[in-house]
Amino acid sequence: MREEPAPYDHDLQRLSEILGALHFLRGICTTNEGQKWRDEAQALIDAEAPGGDRHDQMVASFNRGYRGFQQSYHTCTPAAGLVIRRYLEEGAKIARDITARYAN
Repeated sequence: MREEPAPYDHDLQRLSEILGALHFLRGICTTNEGQKWRDEAQALIDAEAPGGDRHDQMVASFNRGYRGFQQSYHTCTPAAGLVIRRYLEEGAKIARDITARYAN
């Protein structure tokens, strides 16, 4: 049986991708956050999609975000810092929007 997608699945996948990018970029920019962004993504995935296609899509989005920057950045640069700031803003906006629209 195929799962019906939630109306906010696209947003969740984007948020997972952002968390993957942040996990990599914050790591090379020596923020000493360890696994913070990976743990945030894992909590999101566990809450929203503990299994099945949705789970796999969210994991793939996280990995895509991580690997996309892993291929481009080897050290922290001003551009990496800018991406971090933009992604923090975008991720916060997505989380607020989902909560405002769909929270009980």
